[in-house]
Amino acid sequence: MELTHRPRRLRRTAQIRRLVREHTLTTGDLIYPVFVMEGEDQVQEVPSMPDCYRYTLDRLILELKEVYALGIGAIALFPLIPEHLKDNAGTESYNPEGLVQRSVRAIKAVLPDLLIFTDVALDPYSSEGHDGIVKDGEILNDETVEVLVKQAVSQAAAGADFVAPSDMMDGRVAAIRAGLDAAGYTHVGILAYSAKYASAYYGPFRDALDSAPKFGDKKTYQMDPANVREAVREVSLDIEEGADLVMVKPALAYMDVIAQLKQVSDVPVAAYNVSGEYAMVKAAARNGWIDEKKVVLETLLGFKRAGADVILTYHAKQVAQWLQAGLD
Repeated sequence: MELTHRPRRLRRTAQIRRLVREHTLTTGDLIYPVFVMEGEDQVQEVPSMPDCYRYTLDRLILELKEVYALGIGAIALFPLIPEHLKDNAGTESYNPEGLVQRSVRAIKAVLPDLLIFTDVALDPYSSEGHDGIVKDGEILNDETVEVLVKQAVSQAAAGADFVAPSDMMDGRVAAIRAGLDAAGYTHVGILAYSAKYASAYYGPFRDALDSAPKFGDKKTYQMDPANVREAVREVSLDIEEGADLVMVKPALAYMDVIAQLKQVSDVPVAAYNVSGEYAMVKAAARNGWIDEKKVVLETLLGFKRAGADVILTYHAKQVAQWLQAGLD
């Protein structure tokens, strides 16, 4: 049989496949989300996220030393705030001696080159579990943005490299950029959660931080999963307002959104491999239904292929170990 084209020639050996590979995954692509809590010498596994833990600050620093040694150069920091410190206005979020602020200072003292992305939103601090101030059942936009600016500036003062507004309030990127600049933190970047969808994939994360809404849902500020043009608009606005990076969250069911935003964005695009995506893989792997390593690496490579420049994933530490061991 005479064939003009034999594409299989480029798949014949591992070395050939590596030579012509279009996309690769490295530890430099990864941001490791971590959970910090008050106390000392404690590590608590998140029940709905196997192999994922909440750490007191002393134990978190030990974990981050290991992670940094594996080649992961960036973390996203999320706090478990005690209930008695929560209120409707999220005032603890900008406490200079708050959990996040103390954690950033302590981590930077030990690992000064580790990049720290801090979450800017009120839900971990809110008695109502929402990302903004609540009045008569409504999430107030402009009043919330004023608090977010204070929160972002306090995180920058503690040493954060990037602040990451995940709240989805209108105009918050411009306000935060202005606030940072006015306070002298022109070097601190903004990773905007630009296309954050009102998703069912967030459940385990809310377990980890005890931050589920006390009433209703988040559909009046997070995006409708049916929409992609809206994501393009949100990203364009955030870039115009001063975002240094933009994000799609979740990632797995939204790779089409990642691909479209990559075409219109002139700043790096991040994808958040969220808690529900992580938990599904872990559950299937523990039941012996899938090969965890192969599925995780294929999924993350899929995000890269779709156009993600940066990936936030709870698998980051394990992936770094696998990559260090070498892959075909």
